[in-house]
Amino acid sequence: MKGYQLTFYTQQDRRHGKESLAEWLLKLAKEHGALGGTLFGAGESFGHDGRFHSAHFFELADQPVGVMAAVDEATCARVLDAIRSEGIDVFFVKTPVEYGRTGSAD
Repeated sequence: MKGYQLTFYTQQDRRHGKESLAEWLLKLAKEHGALGGTLFGAGESFGHDGRFHSAHFFELADQPVGVMAAVDEATCARVLDAIRSEGIDVFFVKTPVEYGRTGSAD
């Protein structure tokens, strides 16, 4: 199948409501029909402002995190529309991909 890999980049301390933005994004992708998703942590990153973010031993709040989801075209549109309707500003990458499963679905 053909679709997209949506990857969102943020920091551990960013919130949407009472939960982390990254967790909210992962749940949102699932609720809108993503075929799979992963929340991952990174050691260091920099953003559009040029500021470095990193995970330190004593302070993990600034730890870079990402959310990656495999979606078809319709799901991609629903997810991005839902994020925009919430007024959330988050950087993302939308990459065309081919995806599928190996073996039986049993």
